[in-house]
Amino acid sequence: MAFFDPADLSRDNDDRATARLATAEPGLPWEAKNQAAVHTWYPRRFGGPPVTSFRSIAEAVATWPEYATAVAIHLDPDNHLALCAPHGLDDLLDGVWRRNPTRASEQASHERLARLQPARRWPRVRVITSPPAGRKGRCGANATDPPSQTATEATS
Repeated sequence: MAFFDPADLSRDNDDRATARLATAEPGLPWEAKNQAAVHTWYPRRFGGPPVTSFRSIAEAVATWPEYATAVAIHLDPDNHLALCAPHGLDDLLDGVWRRNPTRASEQASHERLARLQPARRWPRVRVITSPPAGRKGRCGANATDPPSQTATEATS
């Protein structure tokens, strides 16, 4: 579960959010990550240059490692579900595993591919190693707004 809380970048915030989710639905393997805090741990965990802080959950989702995983839902101000898919839904709906070059280097992507083996786990998934040009998607009403909200990452 991804959420965005720029007021508290601590690991304890992640742990509290994870505990709240586990209390609400104990049978699921929850892990909550504050996307506002990614810049504090990303280079240490994954290597690479420093990461700038995100201004919104939409900005964070746009950097997730594959286009098919860069998809989230959140509650809008009227308590309706809203989609955040900055690179569109084509890869997700077409069963395509493709690197999002926004943050994932080719090396990191190959390591992730070897570790997760998506085509083995999901035989109908097509792995494509080159990203397409000009991805266009959407995030709620206005992808440029920096709302504080919760999103669910589409991974497993």
